[in-house]
This record gives sequence, C-alpha cells and structure tokens, in this order.
Amino acid sequence: MLDVLLDAVLDSLKTLPFLFGAFLLMEAAEKHYGKHMDTILKKSKWGGPLAGSILGCIPQCGFSVIASNLYAGGLITLGTLLSVYLSTSDEAIILLLADSSRGSDILKLMVTKIIGIIAGYLVDLIFFKQRQGRNMDQICSDCHCEEETSILKPALHHTVHLFAWLLALTLILNVVMEVAGADRISAWLLGDTVFQPVLAALIGLIPNCAASVILTQLYLSGSISFASVVAGLCTGAGAGLLVLFKMNKDRKENLKVLGLLYVIAVIAGIVLELFA
Repeated sequence: MLDVLLDAVLDSLKTLPFLFGAFLLMEAAEKHYGKHMDTILKKSKWGGPLAGSILGCIPQCGFSVIASNLYAGGLITLGTLLSVYLSTSDEAIILLLADSSRGSDILKLMVTKIIGIIAGYLVDLIFFKQRQGRNMDQICSDCHCEEETSILKPALHHTVHLFAWLLALTLILNVVMEVAGADRISAWLLGDTVFQPVLAALIGLIPNCAASVILTQLYLSGSISFASVVAGLCTGAGAGLLVLFKMNKDRKENLKVLGLLYVIAVIAGIVLELFA
C-alpha cells in the first residue's frame, strides 16, 4: 500500500509544473487578450493540430494536462486537443528505447502520429464553430479571479486545487490497478482478432500512466499486435482526461471528446490491423 501511495504522489508531482504553467498562460491570455480570444483562436486553428501532435510526441503526459486546461479555458480548438491526446505515448517510447532491437518499432510509432494531425484538422473543420465564444469563465466561475491584479495568485490557487483533486483520483486508480493486476488486463486482450484494437483502446482510456506501460509490455511480449498498441496509445491521454472532466463544466462536451477519441483510435487500429 505504501508503494501505491508513493506512485500516486510521484505521478501527480510530474504534472505539477505543467498545471502551473498552463494556468499562468491562461490567466495571462485572459487578462491581456480576453476580448480578442475568438479572433486569435480562429486565426491559429490551422496550426493547432500540427503543433499539438508534435508536443504530444514528447514522452510526457504533462502536455495532455496542459491541453485539457487550455481547452477548458477556450484557448485551443477541439481538433488541437484531440491531436495532443492521440499523439501522446507517455511511457511507451521510453520502454521501446530501452530495447536496442526495437528501433523500427519506435520509427513506426512516430509515423502513426500523423493520425493525430489528420484527425485534428478534420475535427476542427466539422466542430470549430461550436467552440467559439468560450473563455476563462468556464473555469473561474466561483473563484473571483477577475478581482486579482496579479496572474500569479489565481494560477497558484487553481494549481493547488486541481493538484489535490488529481492526487486523490490517481491514488484511487492506482489501488484499482493494483487489485486488478496487469496479468488480468493482459488476459482481456489475448486473441489475435481484428477486434483486439477495440479492447486495447478501452485499456488506453484508463487515465493513468500505467496504461501505456501495460500496453507496451504486452506488445513487447507478443501478446498484442502493433495495430492494437497504437489504438491503445491513441486513447492513452494520461491524466489529461481527468483534468478535462474536472475543469470543463460542459459534461456533454466532455463525453463527446471522449467518444471522438475512442472512435478515432479504434478506426486507426482496425485499419492498421487490416492493411498494415
């Protein structure tokens, strides 16, 4: 139990600088560009998914946390958010790097990041107009941030509040993962069928860094296919999904994001399974 608690603390601490940085950026943007955010968002949407996919390639789930905060505050588009989620591989690349014989797998995994770019732009083409008009009011509805002259105090307030919430949920998830066990999760995914990516994508939705570790180890051991590990890593946004559901007040919108993420990941996995 002590190890589970320690892992939860360490996992949460990894997100702390990203949380604070994201809230600082959001507070600064709201104070200096609040009245012009719709115009800025419209002009920047064409570069968002590409930039999001590039950031998501970095082996660190902190960027999905940043993206969730920025989306909740109305600073990035839905397509950009999904491009970050879809490109996030978390611990997978690190685990592959540890095996010198897996260089080709790393290259193939990086190539699949184009999924995030394509999906991000398509989503923005379809859903962009629905996102206009959103701002920091989605986050600061009851904290009186507008009364502060400095951006530091509100950013710190939001960071501490969200960190405590994230730590509690991470601890609960770690306990569940410890009880369920990686072997049992592995058994769910066994079976070389075209539907394996469907199950792998469900495992990837577990909002914890352990999901990417389990999926990558299953792939390295030959238990699941490359297409399945891609599907699972596409949905594996780490703590990003937890932050989205906490910070974004629109629950229906959050479910839409979750649904889009899962469907895109499954389609990508099945296509790779059939044709790769």
